[in-house]
Amino acid sequence: MLHKSSGRVLVGASPDAPARLSRIQAQLEMSSHPNKALQHDWDADGREGFELEVLDVLPPPKEPDTDLSDDLETLLHLWTEKLDIDSGVSY
Repeated sequence: MLHKSSGRVLVGASPDAPARLSRIQAQLEMSSHPNKALQHDWDADGREGFELEVLDVLPPPKEPDTDLSDDLETLLHLWTEKLDIDSGVSY
């Protein structure tokens, strides 16, 4: 999730990215997101002020009950580095 005017980003990982994005949007629309800076930017600029996208997708596991936690954590770490999130442009 990118706030267009500030360049701040929110990056996360989930086994169900569309559901997570929907939950975040619902929280923001109800002014109940726990991240106050993100909520402030959403309140100021609305949905139009943000770009939302899924950055990466893991291939489906061969076994249906496979725990993807470690793989998702690795992807999150890689994207955090790639987007240089530690430079202070994140929520």
